[in-house]
Amino acid sequence: MWEIIGQNRAVSLLQHSLESDTLAHAYLLVGPPHIGKMTLAKNIAQALNCTASEKPCLECSSCQKIAAGTHADVRIIGLTRNEDEEEAKLISIEQIKEIQHSASLPPFEGKHKVFIIETAELLSIEAANCLLKTLEEPADKVTFILLTDNEKALPGTVVSRCQRVELPPLSIAEEARVLEEQYGIEPERARLFAGLSHGCPEWALAAVSDDSLLQKHEEEIDRLLGILKAGNEERFAFVARLAAGFSKNRGAVYDILELWLDFWRDLLLVRLGCDEMITNINRKDEIEKIAGGYRLDEIRAYIESIREAGVQLRQNVNPRLALEVLMLDIPQYEERGGMKHG
Repeated sequence: MWEIIGQNRAVSLLQHSLESDTLAHAYLLVGPPHIGKMTLAKNIAQALNCTASEKPCLECSSCQKIAAGTHADVRIIGLTRNEDEEEAKLISIEQIKEIQHSASLPPFEGKHKVFIIETAELLSIEAANCLLKTLEEPADKVTFILLTDNEKALPGTVVSRCQRVELPPLSIAEEARVLEEQYGIEPERARLFAGLSHGCPEWALAAVSDDSLLQKHEEEIDRLLGILKAGNEERFAFVARLAAGFSKNRGAVYDILELWLDFWRDLLLVRLGCDEMITNINRKDEIEKIAGGYRLDEIRAYIESIREAGVQLRQNVNPRLALEVLMLDIPQYEERGGMKHG
């Protein structure tokens, strides 16, 4: 039983390869965060080591150990932490050399060794070159699975040695249907989670069981609304806090930009008469009121400003400068009575 949600094409491909004994020695799973890349990678590892007739069964000792992360022949490689508990910025050559040594040994308790490399785009140049040698000369009963949401950051030589499997986002309607039918979530809540997760159901399922995820999202929306009404001094103070944490947690800043992008897209959709398509469906009344305070061209221009800020941050532009420009680009809000903010 494959656990990944809504990726029938990928599952069919892998199931056929498994049944015909033609699984590749290396896979590259490509898709956005929370789409289910790790779930699928573990399912592949389970299928290769499963003792049941229909693989993966998820119930045998081997499948359960892999799910729990305790199987000796299945390893997950990702960013490590040093003695000061600071997360490494790249996957090191030492980590790859260690798994090369392990790959040269026969399976210890199962039938097949599987090495899963998280955020493979963060392989250092030396680590990627070292891994390439292993991928070019694969050992028997060894499979590598690389996970990435940014394959363009991987060397083309590494990508070419893997069988690429794309995991695209689900449509909002499809994800909402799955959440309703398979997980018993009420329709309105399923639609909200499907929109907020951008078609990546693992985030939605996590939010169903952890109320703090939705709460955090709502707090960020409230903060955004406060910034829209604030003056430049308060906006720049907000930017200073964001920029200060950027080097330690870039992902958190990218998430905030993505949330802002969703919000301004919602304003655009409302102005275009497509309010049933908005992401923040639980904020529909607020969004409709705010949308009336901006011209359509202003909304479109600011959406481009948010996108440009994200591009610049990924190109290692000074984060404070990029974010300050984004604050200056916020269009002036005009209330229905003509009063202006910001």
